[in-house]
Amino acid sequence: MEQQDEQVGGLSHHGSSQDLGSPPISSFEPGESSQQEDGTVMRRSESYLPVPGEDKNLDGDFNGKTRNDESMPMKTLYASDGSLLHLPLGPYFSDGQRRVDYVLTYGIQKPSAIRRQSSKLSDNGYFHRLWRSLSSRSSRAPLQLKEDPEVAATEQQANYHEDDKRFKREEFEQNLQEMGLELEKDEGGKIAGIGFLKIHAPWAVLCREAEIMKLKMPTKQVYEVKQGSNLVEKIRLFIHKVTDPLHPKVGPKRPEDVKSLSLPFSKEKQHLFDLSDRDKFFDSKTRSSIVYEVLKRIRWTRPNYSLGITSLLANGVYTSAYPLHDGDIDGVTAEPNDRKLLFEEWASYSVFYKYQPIGLIRKYFGEKVGLYFAWLGVYTQMLIPAAIVGVIVFLYGCATVDDNIPSVCSYWKLETACGTARASHLFDNPATVFFSIFMALWAVLFMEHWKRRQMRLNYVWDLTDYGMEEEDHNRAEYELRVAEKTMRQDQGAAKDEKVKLTCTDRMPAYLTTVVMMSFMIFITFVIAFGVILYRISIKTALHLSTYPAARSNIRATVKTTAAIINVIVIIILDEIYASIARWLTTLEVPKTDKSFEERLIFKTFILKFVNAFTPIVYLAFFRGRLVGRPGKYLYVVGSYRMEECAHAGCLMELCIQLCITMLGKQLIQNNLFEIGIPKLKKLLRKRKSELTSKQEEELHKTLKRYEKDHVLGPFVGINPEYMEMIIQFGMVTLFVASFPLAPLFALLNNIIEIRLDAKKFVLELRRPIASKVKDIGIWYNLLRGLSKVAVIVNAFVIAFTSDFVPRLVYQYTYSPDGTMHGFVNHTLSYFNVSDFQNGTEPNPPNFNVKVCRYKDYREPPWSNTSYELSKEFWAILAVRLAFVIVFQNVVMLMSDFVDWLIPDIPKDISFQIHKEKLLMLDHFMKEEGRRRDNHNHDGYTSPSSGIASPHSRPTFHTRAGW
Repeated sequence: MEQQDEQVGGLSHHGSSQDLGSPPISSFEPGESSQQEDGTVMRRSESYLPVPGEDKNLDGDFNGKTRNDESMPMKTLYASDGSLLHLPLGPYFSDGQRRVDYVLTYGIQKPSAIRRQSSKLSDNGYFHRLWRSLSSRSSRAPLQLKEDPEVAATEQQANYHEDDKRFKREEFEQNLQEMGLELEKDEGGKIAGIGFLKIHAPWAVLCREAEIMKLKMPTKQVYEVKQGSNLVEKIRLFIHKVTDPLHPKVGPKRPEDVKSLSLPFSKEKQHLFDLSDRDKFFDSKTRSSIVYEVLKRIRWTRPNYSLGITSLLANGVYTSAYPLHDGDIDGVTAEPNDRKLLFEEWASYSVFYKYQPIGLIRKYFGEKVGLYFAWLGVYTQMLIPAAIVGVIVFLYGCATVDDNIPSVCSYWKLETACGTARASHLFDNPATVFFSIFMALWAVLFMEHWKRRQMRLNYVWDLTDYGMEEEDHNRAEYELRVAEKTMRQDQGAAKDEKVKLTCTDRMPAYLTTVVMMSFMIFITFVIAFGVILYRISIKTALHLSTYPAARSNIRATVKTTAAIINVIVIIILDEIYASIARWLTTLEVPKTDKSFEERLIFKTFILKFVNAFTPIVYLAFFRGRLVGRPGKYLYVVGSYRMEECAHAGCLMELCIQLCITMLGKQLIQNNLFEIGIPKLKKLLRKRKSELTSKQEEELHKTLKRYEKDHVLGPFVGINPEYMEMIIQFGMVTLFVASFPLAPLFALLNNIIEIRLDAKKFVLELRRPIASKVKDIGIWYNLLRGLSKVAVIVNAFVIAFTSDFVPRLVYQYTYSPDGTMHGFVNHTLSYFNVSDFQNGTEPNPPNFNVKVCRYKDYREPPWSNTSYELSKEFWAILAVRLAFVIVFQNVVMLMSDFVDWLIPDIPKDISFQIHKEKLLMLDHFMKEEGRRRDNHNHDGYTSPSSGIASPHSRPTFHTRAGW
């Protein structure tokens, strides 16, 4: 089928690679764009003049330089025989000059005639025609091919949907051209069934949008940055010099004592900026973010349609949208680029001991991704001292286990509990109290250190004033719901009243959210209870087993298998809860992307937090306390007796659960999901492909940049990475009293996690849109909340789960010699075996038993109040509650003191920010004076009087329905 190139405005369309009969490239001339007369074309925005004519003086300083946003002459692209001289594989248009700033992809479907023709060649079509031929001959009717009406109706419906999508694309692309963007299509690439729309932003569009977005760009003026002279800054500079070999080599270093003054870009004041190389003035990250802002703002011209590229993607009009990576990272032809540098100095496991190139990460991926990896680096660094202290606490328990009197068993019949008691001492010793206080202060120091680091990055990245006047765009779904509400309103409603979604409009969604969240939490509790029943039933079955091997180590077998089941259930439910949280957030129709993100994060965090910590909370605070006593046990589901703690307490089992949960989530959820699943998908693609590995490699070399990036996985956001680390932070801080090795496990995981995420971002994912943020947002509030809750949780773990308080009370109140001799006997109560209810007594041993002992504080059977809680129980309970109150208040007071002692903004950064504001004020005063002089002497009038003010966002007018 012969293809023709359609040329409209800034759009160049390319057919198959075999058809090169007509030139595929044309220079962009918006004045020549055709206007349709059927009323479907969007009006030109009233806020803008035509792009090439709106700023004739933009190139006034570069008369001697060829404009880079113009196409090459046609004769330079084609040889004498009409063939294309070169087709660049890099991120450029086919002319090799205009850079591809953004790519949209869409599905290409064959016309119905071709589909029907190909279907006739299939086996089913052959037998169908053969049967109809025989039928026709039997009736002596003339041979003719009749089409199945059901097949024709299906094809007609498919054609209608495809035609509708194509019409929407054409309409959207024409609106893009009216905004000044240049487009080029490629429907004849190596990836079958996919068409690519390449978008290029010319210099005029970049300048206009940069002024609208208030992008701060470096000027020619530089100033000296003075380093702090206080002790803290001297220590920081000394550490920086000592660790200089650990810093990545990412190119020539800029002098640290010099910084460019950055100002919001203005076309009127472009002489202040260094525009000697316009191609590098706006880097690829900035160019793609500018184009994305335009794509989000473009409205449709027909009613009942929502706005922006997000709606087109949701409706399947376009299948994907992404900016391009800078280039390849391997191969002889790979040119030096930021992506290759990131791979060598960041995404390689051989540089795991080095610092991260945070500046380069921000330059390539944007501030949001840069802040995440900066936060992850600070968190990992702070885990080093916590891991060292945790190991010391664990070694202290190992060294003092033989000196622990309650765990030395020589003459007791309870000698079967000696192993558990000795193991529990490794984690339940006086050092764990110190470690809990240390970790509470560590969390505060970590938060303060991050705030100072974040403020330093804000200054270096020119984000100190960002967000003060920023206006977040309304989401497409919100605009659609507002439009629907507007249509439903009575005609008599006030015209000046602004329509918006109220709480009443969202009430069904809010009720659905509450019901679904409650139901999901209930499901988590039910599953945790199911695991409890598993432990009870398996323990009973192993006790009744006749095999000696099955009865040899029942407790360890039950605890380990139950913990593994818990981890598997947690991982599965995490994936389900993430999807449910997104669905619930979508139902609420948040107004802005920021609101949507915060609501989604909060719901996901609640569900995943409950899912991860429900088994741990049960072991820490409920197991062993709901069992009853001998002769009056608590039974569930018929004859299943509630499980008890080991003779040495539940702390050991809590430690095992935490250890397996941390290792399981890190090894399975992180490594398997992030490494194994992509490799499995790649292996399946290779098995489905008919090409050999060598042929695939050769084909990959011939792919263009946008085709290579299309094969990569889509970027789904940075929130899953944050969520993973926040849950880990909870594991490290909330129950650290029972597992002092948790910081060490987290440190080892994060060292691998940083390089794993880096490799994923650089190699396996499409390049994300650069999002500009000045902090980590709601994640900081969650971290701060967890650090506060951790103090309370650890106080209760020490007081109620461990034996620290009972030992303390016995030693200073009940011990006859002030030592721990007799502590085990003090914790055991008496029970007369004749008081067992019929059918509940245990199997009789080989010797006569009249009185047995059990762990509890109850009156003996010969007392007037037999089996009631003893006065020792109430005394120990009072001390436990007092310990919780004292521990919580002392640690909170110390934390607040540390918070007050350390300023949030480093003193040198505060001074430099103040100095920069004074320089900006002085600069604006001089500019205003120069402008007033020019106006008085030359009668100069600002050329931008007819252009939209840079301090207000443009409004885009549409037709009926908006």
